[in-house]
Amino acid sequence: MDTTTTQRPTHDPAPPARLDLPPLRLGRLTVDVPVVLAPMAGVTNKAFRRLCREYGGGLYVTEMVTARALVERRPESMRIIDHDPDETPRSIQIYGVDAVNVGRAVRMVVEEDRADHVDLNFGCPVPKVTKRGGGSALPWKTDLFTAIVRTAVEEASRGDVPVTVKMRKGIDDEHLTYLEAGRIARDHGVAAVALHGRTLEQHYSGTADWDAIARLREALPDVPVLGNGDIWSAEDAVRMVERTGVDGVVVGRGCQGRPWLFGDLQAAFEGRAERFRPGLATVAGILRRHAQLLVETFGDEGKGVREIRKHVAWYFKGYPVGGELRARLAQVPDLATLEALLAELDPDVGYPGAAVEGPRGRAGSPRRAHLPDGWLASRALGDAERLGLTAAELDVSGG
Repeated sequence: MDTTTTQRPTHDPAPPARLDLPPLRLGRLTVDVPVVLAPMAGVTNKAFRRLCREYGGGLYVTEMVTARALVERRPESMRIIDHDPDETPRSIQIYGVDAVNVGRAVRMVVEEDRADHVDLNFGCPVPKVTKRGGGSALPWKTDLFTAIVRTAVEEASRGDVPVTVKMRKGIDDEHLTYLEAGRIARDHGVAAVALHGRTLEQHYSGTADWDAIARLREALPDVPVLGNGDIWSAEDAVRMVERTGVDGVVVGRGCQGRPWLFGDLQAAFEGRAERFRPGLATVAGILRRHAQLLVETFGDEGKGVREIRKHVAWYFKGYPVGGELRARLAQVPDLATLEALLAELDPDVGYPGAAVEGPRGRAGSPRRAHLPDGWLASRALGDAERLGLTAAELDVSGG
């Protein structure tokens, strides 16, 4: 079985026109390739970020960490914000529902020199968070949203660390918040605003609304705007930029099991036709290396191998692997067994083409927004609602 982790890129017949897209500037930082890896719980840890960085440039963000967990210095939160020595810029995403806690977390990160960039998550659609007013439900309360953004920017400015905001369109089509939230964030000094073109109610279903991203770009001409949603290939990223005018793209589920996508994205943004089209042997080699990096990251073979299991279906999407072998790979107990199972794959299978492309991960279906009682009655935070917010800071992530 081939153990290499890369494969010579192929060339599409008609090279795309070079995008006239400058480097992404976030305060004092310059990101030469305007591509951001979206935080994903259990995915964008140090191991996966390293794999992605080996293929292309961009800004690679940690898994989301709650402000309260950081303030309390919980071991898992400290692991999440750890970076490789050569990882730069160091980017972390913080989630919080209380301006004081968010401020303390940002202050700690800045004073201890743990990050070069901080992103604030207002896009989490997880019901256990939104039903208490957190995540993508939070921007509805403009006073709370303003307080969190203002405090984070003020604390980060002490170390000249740029702050960005990632959010969704709103709660549902009747309760949109993205334009107002974008203006508030800009007015309080954020370095960029990223919009996932879906509402809380949509979760990950349906199609991302790129027109909404374009409207936000038009509404905020004086701050970088990034687009997120339905970027499954480099060509999708190019289309989003051309259609919306955004300054860069944020990639989430599209790179699951495909760290080489960042090589494709860099090539596309530089006007080159090269694309990675790995055969089965190469994919197996990348998965093997991913597993080894996970073991190193967690310092525990059992933990690292358990983590790689969720990636198996993503890596082999569209490849003729067979259900029985896939099932065994998804239950692999150690690296030796993983090696043996990967050796059963046919090394002569090439790139399957369209079967590998397109949506990845669970899209689900639209679901009723889970919100605190009476949440939509006012755009201002009431005293009873304020008391209930503390329970929203759970160690969960979303987009």
